[in-house]
Amino acid sequence: MSPVAKPYEIVERALELSRADGCVVIADEQSSANLRWAGNALTTNGVTRGRTLTVIATVDGAEGTASGVVSRSAVTAEELEPLVRAAEAAARGAGPAEDAQPLVAGGQASPDFTDAPAETSSAVFADFAPALGEAFARARAGGRELYGFANHELTSTYLGTSTGLRLRHDQPSGTLELNAKSPDRTRSAWMGHSTRDFKDVDPIALDAELAQRLGWAERRIELPAGRYETLLPPTAVADLLIYQLWSSAARDAAEGRTVFSKPGGGTRIGETLSPLPLTLRSDPNEPGLESAPFVIAHASGDDSSVFDNGLPLAPTEWLRDGRLERLVTTRHSAGLTGLPVTPGIGNLVLDGGGERSLEEMVAATERGLLLTCLWYIREVDPATLLLTGLTRDGVYLVENGEVVGEVNNFRFNESPVDLLSRATEAGRTERTLPREWSDWFTRAAMPPVRVPDFNMSSVSQGV
Repeated sequence: MSPVAKPYEIVERALELSRADGCVVIADEQSSANLRWAGNALTTNGVTRGRTLTVIATVDGAEGTASGVVSRSAVTAEELEPLVRAAEAAARGAGPAEDAQPLVAGGQASPDFTDAPAETSSAVFADFAPALGEAFARARAGGRELYGFANHELTSTYLGTSTGLRLRHDQPSGTLELNAKSPDRTRSAWMGHSTRDFKDVDPIALDAELAQRLGWAERRIELPAGRYETLLPPTAVADLLIYQLWSSAARDAAEGRTVFSKPGGGTRIGETLSPLPLTLRSDPNEPGLESAPFVIAHASGDDSSVFDNGLPLAPTEWLRDGRLERLVTTRHSAGLTGLPVTPGIGNLVLDGGGERSLEEMVAATERGLLLTCLWYIREVDPATLLLTGLTRDGVYLVENGEVVGEVNNFRFNESPVDLLSRATEAGRTERTLPREWSDWFTRAAMPPVRVPDFNMSSVSQGV
């Protein structure tokens, strides 16, 4: 095998080398292209390539099955056997794995398993880059400065197992983050966009909206901490509900450790969490948000198991019409809790709101706050899923249906589960980029949400 062997050949060779009772091999081939800019001018651009190989060895013993996981990047032919042996040694040195299950078997091989990996390149920005240049010119003429970056990644994942699975998934992920600032840096506005190919990104339109927000910020209004009627834009709703999804492991709930634990034992599945008919769901085939249709687990945790690699994924409703419907389970935790097997999926959609846009919801607001985004979100109390964080890049005061100025930033303290119970309106669902979690989770579609008493717990001096 040559150092530049095809990914499927590496998977097959690693499986051949395995002396363990079971083996899973995951080859991730990643390419990325990026643009960065500051002060209305491009600063850097580049293209990268990378390969990561993960070997999962399982060893049967009298007390149960143990697993060992080793991942390395840029693995050459000479390094492949030592990598396999390292995974086997890790398995033999470990105790029985609590989440041990038979490795997934059956199913048809992906028809493109032996094809070369998909790759991105700077060509993905062929239409975007000229439009970005025009946005620079308009910003310069309007007395504002644009900063930000555009990044596109394409990861081809090849998964093979000793039980015969041969699966492959290509995942494109594109993000745009655009900041507009006044020359004196006292005013700042942000917009983000999630995309698969940058063909649906219009930087000129984004710049026009940022110009409007900087205009709003020309009037400054100081407000104290307190509870305010607040309009959360889709990006903020996504950041909150993604964290809620990450915190919804069924086992943790059944053991009484999370907000989804039922007092006295069990889980809150079946309880109504919101008076609004909201449905929170994931679907690997969601148009524009497509994600892997099978489990890809590089490690085991509360909500994932390496033994589930290759398990088919199906559309899943976490909430249905405001009622808690599912929690995240592996095959192991499903057996412990008696709940259906519902692994995590790589996208998240909130449906069931109305048809009003965020702008229309602003027009219907007598007095309240309009947020841009949330930042630096951290957990305070897992029992209630109380989160804290900051607002950033623009909090605006709305009076009688119009934005009348920018107010200071705040620190907030809120639980997304509690927010769902208090929300009085949800608007039209649209694709969005979660700002806080965009390094890990980009495929989301959310509506804007109105909360009558959002807790701005203290004033923040951030811009």
